[in-house]
Amino acid sequence: MDGRTHRFGTIATLAVVLVAGMTATAEAKDKRDLTVMTQNLYVGASLAPVNAATTPFEFIVAAATIYAEVQFTDYPARADAVAAEIEANAPDLVALQEVTSWTSTGPGAPPSLDFLAILRQDLAARGLSYSVAASSNNAHVGPVPLLLCSGPFGSCLLTLQDQDVVLVNDGNASLNTFNPRTARYVAQQVQTTPAGPLSFNRSWASIDGTLDGKTFRFVTTHLEIEDFPAIQEAQAREILAGPAKFAGAVIAAGDFNSAADGSTTRSYAILTKAYFEDAWDTNPGDPGYSCCQSDTLTNATSALASRIDLVLTHGAARALESHLVGNAPFQASAPFWPSDHAGVVATVRLQ
Repeated sequence: MDGRTHRFGTIATLAVVLVAGMTATAEAKDKRDLTVMTQNLYVGASLAPVNAATTPFEFIVAAATIYAEVQFTDYPARADAVAAEIEANAPDLVALQEVTSWTSTGPGAPPSLDFLAILRQDLAARGLSYSVAASSNNAHVGPVPLLLCSGPFGSCLLTLQDQDVVLVNDGNASLNTFNPRTARYVAQQVQTTPAGPLSFNRSWASIDGTLDGKTFRFVTTHLEIEDFPAIQEAQAREILAGPAKFAGAVIAAGDFNSAADGSTTRSYAILTKAYFEDAWDTNPGDPGYSCCQSDTLTNATSALASRIDLVLTHGAARALESHLVGNAPFQASAPFWPSDHAGVVATVRLQ
């Protein structure tokens, strides 16, 4: 919406329009419709300093630099903004990526951050209940000595654990989910660091479910970054050969790290050329950019310039509508954005 107020027209006319809009909204959500959402929560900092480190001490300095940026980008404030988007859109299923646990220990260590626990607390504070239906454990880094503490060197430690998570709205009594599954991709990018080999250990997580007697599978994943196209494209093929094979409706949602316009890697084409449909096709002509804001989230003007966050459907699943969330500043000072990614919400009809 553009926020402009139209002053022409009578109050009666406005009332008719509002009632008609409410009726259309009520009719749009049918008992066969699932509302799904995908959101990359953003780990909170660029991990580039770790990749640039060439000695053990540089690696330790990099860890401290990264965690200082994580503290600056203020996940607790950002999580509340994500919770507000979930409340406003009432998704039945939520696919989350970069669901990070930063654990710092030792005298004077800065606060730990459990992204999932914080988000669920914010949802509960809004009267919402979302259960964890499936989760995959990805990167595990540390413990690494942490310089950001008042104790002697080496007395504080920092550990990172990354997950992809599927949340289910407990408020939908017609929705049943079961059979949580997860698997690590065979194709993995492994970095050489002073602390040894390091991989993001990328994987997928899925659940099966029923809605109004219709069966479906919901999959979330976070593919390798575009800098390693061969690995990413191999992971896309593993999705097609694995969790995407299902007799009922299939919905895959996540951060696929492959620009939908084909400008980066072939993964989007691999997934959509002969198997998946893209829910964003319900918005012809709209680029739907979802990535990426600055690492520090200090850009007051949006820097979103590519579409890599997707809701994909196959078989007896047909997207009716799709829109972005989290693509506007949520507060007047930095960090301005709930994440470096916008989220995507789609209504999918199970046929």
